[in-house]
Amino acid sequence: MLPIELYYAFAVVCSAYVGLKGAAPERIGAAVILVGSAVSTAVMSGLKYASVEIGVFLVDVAALIAFVVLAIRAERLWPLWVSALQIIGTAGHAVKLVDTEVIRTAYAIAMAVWSYPMWFLIVLGTWQHRRRLAKFGVDKSWSSSSGHSETRPPTGPIG
Repeated sequence: MLPIELYYAFAVVCSAYVGLKGAAPERIGAAVILVGSAVSTAVMSGLKYASVEIGVFLVDVAALIAFVVLAIRAERLWPLWVSALQIIGTAGHAVKLVDTEVIRTAYAIAMAVWSYPMWFLIVLGTWQHRRRLAKFGVDKSWSSSSGHSETRPPTGPIG
């Protein structure tokens, strides 16, 4: 596995690009990963994957909820893919919980490897956002079904 310092350097570069060029959904997604990574590092036990990392599991569940909500509300495709990757990563904890004999390295990889493609997807989403802005002049961030809609359902008798 790659050193944690290399991951954080990668994360800082990705989050800087997203922070400068992305819209609200991209910035929220980057913040979820960045904060989740930092909190996961802070709550990691000294046992080095010998048992379920409960603190990291809770962080991953919170991140999963955040990404699913983002996927529902954002007018973007990338949060769906990031949510799917987060589900896979979170499932790694469940596997270790059910079978404690899972090899430490396999558990560590299942927990960490998904962050890289998640960052890639958010950076790609940011790049696509910039393309849509250049092409159309606007890029809607939130879906109309997310509760931010100005339209109201018709009132009165139906028929």
